[in-house]
Amino acid sequence: MKLDLSVVIPMYNEAQSAARITHEVMAALAGRAFEVILVDDGSTDATLAESLRLGAATTQVRVLQHYLRRGQSAAVCSGVLAARAPWVVTLDGDCQNDPRDIPCLIDARPAGQDETVQPVMGHRLRRRDSHWRRVQSRVANLVRSCLLSDDTPDTGCGVKLFSRETFLRLPRFDHMHRFLPALFLREGARVISVSVHHRPRTAGRSKYGLLDRLGAGIVDLAGMMWLMRRRCPSTGVRERVLAGPLPGHHGRSTTRSPRWTAVFNAKNVPSGNQRFHGEGLGAQLTPPRLTCCRLGRSVVGNGCSVPPAGGTQS
Repeated sequence: MKLDLSVVIPMYNEAQSAARITHEVMAALAGRAFEVILVDDGSTDATLAESLRLGAATTQVRVLQHYLRRGQSAAVCSGVLAARAPWVVTLDGDCQNDPRDIPCLIDARPAGQDETVQPVMGHRLRRRDSHWRRVQSRVANLVRSCLLSDDTPDTGCGVKLFSRETFLRLPRFDHMHRFLPALFLREGARVISVSVHHRPRTAGRSKYGLLDRLGAGIVDLAGMMWLMRRRCPSTGVRERVLAGPLPGHHGRSTTRSPRWTAVFNAKNVPSGNQRFHGEGLGAQLTPPRLTCCRLGRSVVGNGCSVPPAGGTQS
């Protein structure tokens, strides 16, 4: 069965929340083709055992394990790499995110009309955290938004919907989950935010303190500013084969014509037979002016060059 959605839930010492969040996801997405990927990030409690029990009960639940704790970003990356659907939703494993908001994120994405809209971010308008934690988040969001211009009011919200293909092109580093909107913008995407619910924590405890957020946040912000200023536009490359004789070679049989290839520049690599036109992730392809050469030699087209494999340029 072809899946439409993969739900990735990173967990660290969330044994008391694993069953609740999993059952809520399955209820919220009933009738859809989806999978749930529980990523145990080296928990020291019964999180893995509880996750395995859930996985044994249904084939829709898969379980991944980090032998050592690698952090939330690493857990998200592991889940996305293992995902089998083209679109991914992430949730925190503490049950503060409400899985009933997932359909709202899906509906907010104009599928088939504007593929540049990714990711769709959750925005917690009424946070159920302590006053001190809300103040920390407001300050962090304000500083980050001013420096990165990511146009996202709540980048720390765990509820996110994004394209798996685009995510796998992002540079990976620890704490990258806090900067996903800016990283997607760096790839030419557009980010939209949707208001979501937020619930008080009823089990476990927060994995982040003030020093964790402050120390890592300053270093990460500096690195993100460097990344945003040194974005290298991606170049799409496709092999092109001439279907008939070249101009000026009339009368030569197509079956006897040599094979020719060409390369062009594009913002992104198109999928399948899709055509690019314009810029950004939603661009479509139109055949550019091509400079052809024989296979095994340099291929040049619109300024894009591929070095020859043991041959000389024609």
